[in-house]
Amino acid sequence: MELSYPVRVAICGLGSRGKDTYAPMSEVLSGQMEIVAVAEPVEEKREYVRRRYHVPADMCFETGEEMFARERLADVAFICTQDAMHVRHAVAALRKGYHLLLEKPIATSQADVEEIERTAREMGRSVVVCHVLRYAPFFEQIFEAIAHGEVGEVMCIQALENVGYWHQAHSFVRGNWRNEEESTFMLLAKCCHDLDYLVWLTGQRCARVSSFGSLRHFRPECAPEGAAPRCTAGCRAKEGCPYDAEKIYLTNEKTGILRGNTGWPCNILAQEPTEEKIRAAIETGPYGRCVYACDNDVVDSQIVNMEMENGVLCQLMMTAFCEHGGRTIRVMGTHGCIEGDMESNILRVRPFGKPERTIDVAALSRDLAGHGGGDGRMIAELMRMHGETGRPTPRMTTLQASSESHYIAFAAERSRKNGGMAVELKDVRGML
Repeated sequence: MELSYPVRVAICGLGSRGKDTYAPMSEVLSGQMEIVAVAEPVEEKREYVRRRYHVPADMCFETGEEMFARERLADVAFICTQDAMHVRHAVAALRKGYHLLLEKPIATSQADVEEIERTAREMGRSVVVCHVLRYAPFFEQIFEAIAHGEVGEVMCIQALENVGYWHQAHSFVRGNWRNEEESTFMLLAKCCHDLDYLVWLTGQRCARVSSFGSLRHFRPECAPEGAAPRCTAGCRAKEGCPYDAEKIYLTNEKTGILRGNTGWPCNILAQEPTEEKIRAAIETGPYGRCVYACDNDVVDSQIVNMEMENGVLCQLMMTAFCEHGGRTIRVMGTHGCIEGDMESNILRVRPFGKPERTIDVAALSRDLAGHGGGDGRMIAELMRMHGETGRPTPRMTTLQASSESHYIAFAAERSRKNGGMAVELKDVRGML
C-alpha cells in the first residue's frame, strides 16, 4: 500500500470503543482518517455511524464476516468486537490485506493469540494492539524519568488497578465481561493494560509469575437481607446498597444521567440516552439486575507477582473495592522512587537525599480524556504510521510488543487456579 492521507478505515464492531471512542477521531483528525466501511449487527448503531460519518449505505454491513468477505475496502481495519470474536475477525481481515488496530485483549486463548501472530507474519501486515496506557502522558512521564536515570536502577514496581465499585458492577458483574465462558477471565479482559505498561517500563520480559484471587463478594450468599432480583423490584436493601442500578445510572454525580452524563456507562444502556430510556433499561435489561443475583464468575480482587528476566520485581493488585477508578503506581529504584496517582494526574519523583520533583500531568497536556489521553494519542500515531512514515514509533503497541502481557496473564491465571504456584513463562510462552 502507498502511504497517503487520509487513511481509510473500516470499523468492525460499534460498541463503546468502536462507536464512541475511535470513530469520533475521524473528526478530530480530519483529513488524516476517513471511515469508509462499518460492520455492526445493531441497526440503530450502524445507522448512527452511517449518518454521522457519511459512510455509503452499501459499505455498511451487519457482520464482520460479511464485510471481510468482500475485497479489501480500506487500509486499516479496527477490530472492536467482543473479545471471543477477535480471532476470527482479525484473521479474516489480515488475509484480505488489511493492517489492523486490534482492541485488547488480542484474543482469549494462547492458541488464538499465536494464530493471529502467524497470520500477520504470513501476510506481512502490521497489527497495533489497543494498549492505550503506553500513550498516556501519565505513563510517558514515568517512562522518561526512569530512562533519564532519576531513580537509578529500577528494583521493583508496585501497581494498583482501581477498577472502582460501580465499574465492577457495570462491566464485570452485570455486563459483557462478567462471565469467563462468554468473554474471558478478568485479568486478561481488564488488566492486560497494566501488565503491558509494566513490561514497557521495565524493558523486560517476565521470567515467572504467581497469582491469588477469587470472587468473594458478588455472590448470592453475600446479598443483604431484603435484596430483590432486580433493583426496581421492591428491593428492601436499596437505600444502603452502593451497587443499586438507579444510583449508578441515574443519580451518581459522575455516572448518572440526571447529573448530565450521557456518555459511558449510560450509553451502554441506551443509544443517545435519556432518563426515560435509562429507566426502561434498568427495569427490563441486564443492567438492572441485583449484583448478588447475576451469572457472573470472574474475580473481584486479584494479585499478581512477577519476576522479570533481569530480576526486577513487579506486583499488580486489581480490585473492585475502591471509590474511584484509575491507576496508582510506585517505582522503586536504587537512587530514588516515583509515586503516582492517575486519578489526580500527579507524579512525585523522589530522588534519595535530593528535593522532590512534582509533575502535574494535566498541566502538560490539553486533553486527558480517554485513558488519560492515551486513546487519542494512539490513533494519531497510528494514522501517522499508515499515512506518512510507514514505521511504528518506539512505544507503539505492536503485536509482538503487546503479546508479552497476554502470556503473563495466561501464566498468572494458571497460577491462580492452582493455589498460587509459581509458573515459569518459558513453559507458557509460544515459540514465535
